[in-house]
Amino acid sequence: MPAIPPGAKVYLRPEGFVDTPVGNDGQVARLAGTMLWHAAWEVIVESGGTRCGRALVPVAEQDRLPDEVAPLLARFAAPRAPITVRERVIRLDQPQVAAILNVTPDSFSGDGNAAEPQAAADAGFAMAEAGAALIDVGGESTRPGATTVWEGDEIKRVVPVVERLAAGGVAVSIDTRKAAVMEAALAAGAGLVNDVSALLHDERAAEVVAKAGCPVILMHHSGRNLHDGPKLSDPLIEVYDWLADRVDAAVAAGIARDRIIVDPGIGFGKGVADNLALLNGLAMLNGLGCAVMLGASRKRFIGALAGEVPAEERLGGSLAVALHGVARGVHLLRVHDAAETVQAVKLWRGMRDQALVG
Repeated sequence: MPAIPPGAKVYLRPEGFVDTPVGNDGQVARLAGTMLWHAAWEVIVESGGTRCGRALVPVAEQDRLPDEVAPLLARFAAPRAPITVRERVIRLDQPQVAAILNVTPDSFSGDGNAAEPQAAADAGFAMAEAGAALIDVGGESTRPGATTVWEGDEIKRVVPVVERLAAGGVAVSIDTRKAAVMEAALAAGAGLVNDVSALLHDERAAEVVAKAGCPVILMHHSGRNLHDGPKLSDPLIEVYDWLADRVDAAVAAGIARDRIIVDPGIGFGKGVADNLALLNGLAMLNGLGCAVMLGASRKRFIGALAGEVPAEERLGGSLAVALHGVARGVHLLRVHDAAETVQAVKLWRGMRDQALVG
């Protein structure tokens, strides 16, 4: 174990993932109630804004860990409660897919459905039929350089689509930063709020979510307009700490922790190296005691690593990142290509099932 200076912070990152706990009694720990087991903890010690020590401790020897990590161990071990979205219950003991339904004319990925509400709803129904557990409806693009949409226009875009989907029995989330849009969408049948500003953009947002008693997704960002924040010196630690503060603020506002989902905000004010560091460290986010969402589908860093292919040609990279995410404890995947991602996750799930009995 590294020395721990006074006032230092200690973080745990699950490492040494194995296919099955069978035959490994006492040697592995289950991660947040998922189908994942790991054999070691990476201990990271941070002091004064810099890492000052790290070590790998086997799960079998975790009594060597410092006493201050006991709350972390409890959060890593606790299964994530299912999320209730109106009448639908979404289990989080296996990976789930949240399908993106952009009701905008300027989506970065070119998949906007702003022209006709019924056509947009039909696209949502198709993704639900393909196996998406949640349809995430958004009426304002959050791509770099996008124009801010007046809340009244955003409501006009999303409400007719939300109403149609909810009436058809689909679990719907509303992707918005604005309290008025949240209220209108929740009244129309949405059952979850996905706020890329983590309830910071609108001073009424936390109150709206708490009053509704619905689940909420809090996404990391570090800039006033989501994309121009200060450079991250240690992306994993800084994103973890920022999300921990936002979770605490949400709980203080009356939102139950088991209704909070955290999202590392891949691509929002982050370079390629930042995104890769976060993807490599995803398992650590389970130490926050919340479910984890990953929204990396078709993001620019995929194009940067794949010959600068355009957004609509990033399916292969998106699937690679999605499967990496579920193999590191992500509970929800926010994606454009719902049917393909559902199929990939089913194959991953089949291999995990076989490992348990094989």
